Amino acid sequence: MRAFRIAYDGTDYFGFQRQPDVDTVEDTIFDALRRLEVLPADADKPDGYAAAGRTDAGVSALEQTIAFEAPDWLTPRVINSELPADVRAWSFADPPVEFHATHHATRRTYTYHLYAPPVRGLADDESPPSEGVLERAVRIEDDRFDAALEALSGSHDFHNLTPDERNTERSPTLESARDDDFLVVTVSAGGFSRELVRRLVSLARAVGTGKAPLEKIERALEGEQLPGHEGIAPAPPEPLVLTAVDYPDLKFRVDEEAATSARQIFERRRIEQRTADRVSRQLRDGM
Repeated sequence: MRAFRIAYDGTDYFGFQRQPDVDTVEDTIFDALRRLEVLPADADKPDGYAAAGRTDAGVSALEQTIAFEAPDWLTPRVINSELPADVRAWSFADPPVEFHATHHATRRTYTYHLYAPPVRGLADDESPPSEGVLERAVRIEDDRFDAALEALSGSHDFHNLTPDERNTERSPTLESARDDDFLVVTVSAGGFSRELVRRLVSLARAVGTGKAPLEKIERALEGEQLPGHEGIAPAPPEPLVLTAVDYPDLKFRVDEEAATSARQIFERRRIEQRTADRVSRQLRDGM
């Protein structure tokens, strides 16, 4: 049995878990294992295979964790030789044979990068932002947002914040820290219902902007179903990252060659995105 940490940019994938007729991260990994002849061509998945969890379409990960029966020579750098640049294995561990990547994870942590410039006055030479920009970002008040996160933390039934109909009781911890124009929201729990993290952020944002009163959180956590017009849609998936998956009794070893290569790849992608941002800014400012 061998476990691997997988980092990926989920922008171009329809989530982690396999689905018919669309590109997923899991399918990409299985294709790589088939090319390495670790997974037989006619096999559905590797022996003993399990993953730490699912991520939705567009969501990225730093520590998605998979485990399966693997030969000793299979290291992160070997897997990466058959993976696309936006999916990278970077560390590994050798757990006991009974290890299960889903069931033995004790805590999962997600990070959401919410664009929310602080409320501030304008400089003398600064033009006021458009109403659309104000609506999306400037109106968020940090104190109201943090009060919402505190109210959502702890043990609750989140049936109004997930499409799941069973096992909706969870005990998350939600915190935020300001990083310039972003509120970095950290959400941790033993496990999550579908879309729960993104709906938590969406509800907290509604309270932070004043679109919803703090009392709406109380209503959302009560036993009654919210009426359709009060439903809470999930926040966009692209700013969300599966940051950590905890296995207290398992020690991972970083494959330095694989990790260095992955850092270089994601740095190039970051530069490309910054360049695209400058082009968009010039187009905006030139009109």
